[in-house]
Amino acid sequence: MKTYHLIALVVGFGLAFGILALVRRDHLYIRQGLFWIAVAMASLVFGAWPFLVDGIGAALGVGYPPILLLLVAIVALVVKALLGDIAMTRLKRDLRRLNQRVAMLEAQRPSPPDDPAG
Repeated sequence: MKTYHLIALVVGFGLAFGILALVRRDHLYIRQGLFWIAVAMASLVFGAWPFLVDGIGAALGVGYPPILLLLVAIVALVVKALLGDIAMTRLKRDLRRLNQRVAMLEAQRPSPPDDPAG
């Protein structure tokens, strides 16, 4: 086994362990954790069986198969960033609507009388 295969395996195990620890401590939601667990598993698979990258690259007609991993990683991270932006936009919209509702409820509530002793 070559050094970079061993490094990929160690990184995969480290990612998997770290992600599971974050999910267990409730620092990372399961929904986001599933994506990162899939990344860790892919790292483990391609680290253990690097010839899979060569086979997939040859089947797709890629001249330098390792670049295929970089392309897939970049696309996956762009999609992850896009999904994160969509979730953030949804949260900001919901927060703005909630603030508007609270303001309308406070405007409808009669104000308490002034305290003459105060």
